[in-house]
Amino acid sequence: MKLLALDTSTDACSVALEYDGDQLIDHRVAPQQHAKLLLPMIQEVLAKAGTSVDKLDGIAFGSGPGSFTGVRIAAAATQGIAFGADLGVLPVSSLQALAQGAVRENGATHILPTFDARMGEVYSGVYVLGETGLVEPLVADCVCAPETVLVPDHDGEHEWCLLGSGADQYEKTLFAALHKNDKLIQLRHLKQPWPDAQDILTIATAAVNRNGFLPAVDALPVYLRDKVALTEQERAAGQRL
Repeated sequence: MKLLALDTSTDACSVALEYDGDQLIDHRVAPQQHAKLLLPMIQEVLAKAGTSVDKLDGIAFGSGPGSFTGVRIAAAATQGIAFGADLGVLPVSSLQALAQGAVRENGATHILPTFDARMGEVYSGVYVLGETGLVEPLVADCVCAPETVLVPDHDGEHEWCLLGSGADQYEKTLFAALHKNDKLIQLRHLKQPWPDAQDILTIATAAVNRNGFLPAVDALPVYLRDKVALTEQERAAGQRL
């Protein structure tokens, strides 16, 4: 498999290349620099592998949720490269990628990935490790107030790992919400805020082997939240999306 993966949905700008069994990874925490960094990073990993985009089988990308601008950058880059080189694409949830990273980094099996969604909300998911070694969603990713995050049904049966920029921003609120109604949930906060493109490679490789790629036109961002712009008053008040 010759597969390129990228993610710019958060403060991390992340690129990974799977090429005939080898992996090259470039992962940088670089807020608001993705538009400048992404294409040179892609070119660099391709050059290190001694290959080019026209020799790839396809491109996988973090489709969101996350920063509206960041998600658009990844989708636009994927679509542009895929159209130009006649490649297939595969969107991967950025929350799923974060959860898969918790498996790789910490051996987690039950994961609650979160991103700070601004405006007092979080993007949230509920994932468990499947028999294939891949995380699987128990429910659809959502955007909500941290006080209303979904509580897993497994109660005290498993340790749930809470991670991501949402967990870092709203740790106390999320812990309180996940223990509401006297549910005895074992929680551990992992200091792992950003998704990594190498985990998109892991998820995408299995998905492509099952169902193949999608056409380039389907390289679309996932926002979850309908509101994509602030009013003048909200901008003046310092709010951010």
